[in-house]
Formats: sequence, C-alpha cells, structure tokens
Amino acid sequence: MHIPDGYLSPATAAVMYAASFPFWYRATQKIKTLITGRFVPLIALFAAVSFVIMMFNVPLPGGTTGHATGTVLAAIVLGPWAAILAVSVALVIQALFFGDGGILAIGANVFNLAITMSFVGYYLYRWLSGNTPIASKRRVFAAAIAGYVSINVAAFFTGVELGIQPMLFRDAAGRAIYFPYGIELAVPAMMIGHLTIAGAVEALATGLVVAWMQRTNPELLETFGGTKTESTPSKFPRWAWLALGALIVLTPMGLLAPGTAWGEWGRDELAQLGLGYIPAGFDRWSSLWGAPLPDYNIPVLNNPTIAYFVSAIVGVAIVVVVIFAIGWIFEKYAARSIK
Repeated sequence: MHIPDGYLSPATAAVMYAASFPFWYRATQKIKTLITGRFVPLIALFAAVSFVIMMFNVPLPGGTTGHATGTVLAAIVLGPWAAILAVSVALVIQALFFGDGGILAIGANVFNLAITMSFVGYYLYRWLSGNTPIASKRRVFAAAIAGYVSINVAAFFTGVELGIQPMLFRDAAGRAIYFPYGIELAVPAMMIGHLTIAGAVEALATGLVVAWMQRTNPELLETFGGTKTESTPSKFPRWAWLALGALIVLTPMGLLAPGTAWGEWGRDELAQLGLGYIPAGFDRWSSLWGAPLPDYNIPVLNNPTIAYFVSAIVGVAIVVVVIFAIGWIFEKYAARSIK
C-alpha cells in the first residue's frame, strides 16, 4: 500500500498532505509531554518495529505481494497519537532513503497507514476488549480483529485514492494521466489481497504480540490499552530490543515473496501490463526523487539478501535517531518555554 510517485496527481497529493497535516500537528501537541521523557525509547522501538515489519512481504492472490504494518500494535501500546508519529517517521524514512512509497505520496501513505489504521485499530480494540482484565484472552482477539479491520480500511482508502485518478485526470486522447485503472478495478484488487492474506497476517502479528506482552510486560498494555491512560510505563522492556534484532535478522525472508505489490509497479513493470502506453503524469513524476538505497538494494554488495539485511539495519538506525532527535527538540522547546 505504499503509493509511489506518479500514480496520484499533484492536486490529489496536496489534498492528502492537507488531510494529514492537522493530525501530525495534533499528534505533536498531544504527546509533547511524553516525547520529552522516558517514553521516547518506546516510541522509537515501535517506529522501528513498524519499519521492519513492512519489509516482510507475503504473497497475495494474483501474483502480487503485501505486508503487515504494526500500526495497530503501536496504537494499542502507545495510544493513537504517538502511533501516528511513530509510523509516520517509518514511512517517511522508507520513502526518502529506500524509495518505498513516493515523496509526493507521503501524505496519502501516512493518512492510510498511520492515521487511519491508528484510530480505527485503537478504538475498535478498546470497544471489543471493554473492561476486561489486561490478561484476558478477549483482548488478544480484540487486537487481532482490530488489526484485520484497520488494514482493510486502509486498503480500501488506497484503492479509492488510486481508482479516482483516471476519473479525474485524462489527456485529450482519453488516456489516464496518472494511475491507469479505475475505481471499479482498483478497489477490488486492493481488497481481495488484504481480505484474504494481508489482513490475516496483520491480525496474527498483532494478536500474538499482545498475547506475548500480556505474559512478559502487561504494564505496557495498561498504559493506553487499560485504565492507566495518562501513565508512563515504570520500566522499559529491554527484551523488546532483542525481539527487534531477531526481526532484523529475519528480514531477508521478505525477498521470498515473488512479484510486486499491486499498484506499486515501476516503469518497466507498468509497460508490461498491456496498457499500450505509459501515463504521462507517471512518466513526469515517478522519477521525482532518487532514493540512495532504492528497493532496499545496495549494488556494491552484489548480494540482494545481504543488502536487504543491511538496509533493515540502516533503516532502523535512522528511524531511532530521528525519533530521539524529535524528543530532543521537544525537550529543548519545553525547557525554553518554562524559562
């Protein structure tokens, strides 16, 4: 669901930036007291987890691929506002450094994968889990259902955003200028893969981690998933960094899924779809930004598996540094405000 540059018109991209900006602003206001304290490592952790999880591609029907996001898990533990910040940072780093998602499309990708999934997943989880104890199995099922539903809502929004492009933007010959497939095809194509496989993967990942946390560190779930809605965890789960390290080691498994995610085709792949033309807008905007490590590949290593692994390390390092830098800026700002 990482929309590349060239598939959304600049006007649509601007609208999606405008739609996302109030949430970014509100998120910084809502969590500025948290991001200046010991909550920062936890936000950094879940931003890094989201980054890594999105590198694990799984095969979907029709020969395409998809992935989980970790957004709902972050929302359950951090709350929706902090999750928006964490996942937004992961998405921006993916776009800037690895070409996974476009620069113009950051607003759309953040709206779908960070904002929509955070709120849908968090409030659905809270509603389904009710007032049950933190260790209740009902909370595990609630987390899994929230993950499944939220990623499918995000997939629907993505399909709509892509599918309206040929309705709104065509050249004099009637050919699509940006994304070539209409809403009648884009929405079903996005939904089939997510209703069947990708949604199940998101549900499984979210539910299993919540079940694990119930046994290892229920305090984290109590912070926002329970009754202590304004508290900060009393201790930071160092074991979680070990789990992140294990995920990084396993990231080359993401290369095992053949094919490209639907709607994320490059120029060569687009030319093979039988359209008979390359949309002019895509031709103009798809090369807007040259990521230093496109597609998580490092040609000098001459080994895609090692390159994918190294890219995961580099990406996680950048994500963590950015989150800590944001925390440092907020801390400086808070100290200056007090003076």
